Amino acid sequence: MDLKIAGKVAVVTGSGRGIGAQTVRTLAEEGARVVVTDINEETARETAARLSADGHEAIGVKCDVCRREDVDALVAAATKAYGGVDILVNNAGFTRDQYLGKMSEDDWDAVVDTIIKGAFHCSRAVLPGMMQKRWGRIVNIASRSVFGNPGQTNYTTAKLGLVGFTRALSLEQAKFGITVNAIAPGFVETELMRSLPTYERLRDGALARNPVGFLGQPGDIADAVAFIASERARYITGVTLYVTGGRFSS
Repeated sequence: MDLKIAGKVAVVTGSGRGIGAQTVRTLAEEGARVVVTDINEETARETAARLSADGHEAIGVKCDVCRREDVDALVAAATKAYGGVDILVNNAGFTRDQYLGKMSEDDWDAVVDTIIKGAFHCSRAVLPGMMQKRWGRIVNIASRSVFGNPGQTNYTTAKLGLVGFTRALSLEQAKFGITVNAIAPGFVETELMRSLPTYERLRDGALARNPVGFLGQPGDIADAVAFIASERARYITGVTLYVTGGRFSS
């Protein structure tokens, strides 16, 4: 199926590694020109270089999505290189797990700000160009954790907030030909996940609760993003697509 995104310009935040890195690769393989962004400049540039070496159009840009000036510079770089931004994937985020009674304010703020404020800064920065073209795709990476996970009040709050953000923004932007949707992954086997000391326990628990009997890979999420970001999904907006293998509750 031709997704009709060849030549479109896609920015994926937090795309130096993991799900984000696979997402920029999948979009590039569909013909999009991609902007790899990461708070670690070296990681962003290395990922972009690998894509370029494989024949794709890609640049790497350092960006802390919590800083408006960084986001403005990111959009300026994308505009200078490729003429604007057609697709934004708000993927940047991380966990700092702790029961609430022991959670520091810094751990709360870091997680919530990166996910929510990051989506705010990035979406607001790309909207004028999308509105002018009367075409755009914003895809927010939520999580199955919106149903609640112990020790993740910060992460669950942020991801559920992102679902609300998705619904509200979709209603604002539909008349401009801009769709806004969310993808909510379940347990995905990334390099970061496999590096955790509790990986085997988490993996076994996820497998026991997963109806399809296997765990997700970064490509499963990237494929869903590519479709939702495509012209083929023009009639879909304001929805959250759960890519979880059928697992919802913890």
